[in-house]
Amino acid sequence: MTPVLWVILGAAVVALLSGGVAIFTGFRSQKPGCYAETVPYFALQDVLKGDLVCDGVIYGPRGHVISRFNADITMHWDGNRGRMVERFRYASGAVQDREWWLEVDEDGAIRADADDLVDVGRGRQSGATVEMRYRIRLPDEGGGHVLSVRDWMYLTPDGVVVNRSQFRKFGFKVAELVATIRRTEAT
Repeated sequence: MTPVLWVILGAAVVALLSGGVAIFTGFRSQKPGCYAETVPYFALQDVLKGDLVCDGVIYGPRGHVISRFNADITMHWDGNRGRMVERFRYASGAVQDREWWLEVDEDGAIRADADDLVDVGRGRQSGATVEMRYRIRLPDEGGGHVLSVRDWMYLTPDGVVVNRSQFRKFGFKVAELVATIRRTEAT
C-alpha cells in the first residue's frame, strides 16, 4: 500500500472510531430504557398542560450561543390527544409561532406532528423523561434545510422540564438547544 492510501485509511478509521465513541458515550447513547426507573414519572398529559413558559438558548456547531429565546406555550389535552401552541420571542426581536399535535398511547409511545415537520415524529415516555425524534424543515430565512432532531426532556423533582435537543444534518451536529419549561403559575 502506498503512503497516501495509508493516510486515507488512517483518517477513515479515526473518523469511524470517533463517530462510534460519540454514539456509545454521548448524547446519542441515551435510550428511553436508561430512565425507566427514574422518578417523578413524566406523564405528558399531567406535566405539559395549560399555560407554560419556556426560556432557552441555541448553540451553533462550534458551541457558541447563537440565539436566546423566551416562549409562551398553551397545551390542551382531549384524552390522549393534545394540541400545543407556541409563541417564541427571540433576542433578535423575531417572533415565531408554532403548533404541535401530539398523541400518547397507553404504552407511552408518542406521535407528534407540526407544519414544519417532514414526517410524523416519534417518541416515548420513560420514567422521568420523554424522548422525541423527528425531522424539521427550517424556515426559508433559516436556509430551508431539513434537520434530524433528537429531543430529550427531563422532569425535575419540582416539576420543571429541562429540554435538550440536538439538530443534525448528514449526521453532523449543527445546533443544540437547551431550555426550561414550567407552568406559568410557577414563575
